[in-house]
Amino acid sequence: MSAAPSGLPRTEAAPRPRRRVDAPARARITAVTSGKGGVGKTNLTANLAWHLRQARKRVLVLDADLGLANLDVMLNLAPKITLHDVFTGKSSLEDAILPAPGGFSALLAGSGMVEYSRMTPEVRDQLLAVIEKVAPRYDHVILDTGAGISDVVLYSVSLADDVLVVVTPEPTSMTDAYATIKVLAATQARVKVKVVVNQTRRHGEGRAVCLQLQQVVDRFVNPGLATPVRLDLLGQVPLDIAVRDSVLRRQLLLDFLPSAPAALAVVGLATRLLT
Repeated sequence: MSAAPSGLPRTEAAPRPRRRVDAPARARITAVTSGKGGVGKTNLTANLAWHLRQARKRVLVLDADLGLANLDVMLNLAPKITLHDVFTGKSSLEDAILPAPGGFSALLAGSGMVEYSRMTPEVRDQLLAVIEKVAPRYDHVILDTGAGISDVVLYSVSLADDVLVVVTPEPTSMTDAYATIKVLAATQARVKVKVVVNQTRRHGEGRAVCLQLQQVVDRFVNPGLATPVRLDLLGQVPLDIAVRDSVLRRQLLLDFLPSAPAALAVVGLATRLLT
């Protein structure tokens, strides 16, 4: 990653919406995103939520991949009511929130909904309204976004207090992670981004990947910014066959095999997320 990735898609994102502050308390909202698909983002999100709930936090995971949702598969749930039903007025928000394994709550999206492939003003307003309604009820709301830099992903991320970018130590994932960070800095003025390096093969690989990303950001992004973007390595998760086995069993890793190396790493991530 010695040169700036080229061919970065041009995109526009709505400015980060103003939050209502009339409620005495509200959830910390974290968007878990990635530049490239297949990096383990949804699996990581669900397991983070599981551990946060074990820490006696009120946790909601919202599947913000509105058109290609798969959180229901990860959680082994078959929802009869989804965000689509809430948006269209067919069902209430309360009926769409389901109990998930481990005791946290899940708000699932429909899959194959072509009408959610772009963020229309109507969907933008509906998603914002849902976030504002659930935020006072929980300690943590985790948005499991889609991959890439579509307007749907960028708007979902704009609703979050914190952004967590999941990347793997291979060139295409790192290049796409850089592109995501660059767009977030340009369109949302994000200057602090948390990074999780997944599927690592050796100790210290996560730190090396994060350092490479920071160096490229320092060279090609930060010179044009008043406040430089800083990447915060939340941790690394090792490549672990137990992860695949838990997915095949449709059981969360922290419940399936809590002593697995990947499970212990996720516990560390969740602990640092809490602090």
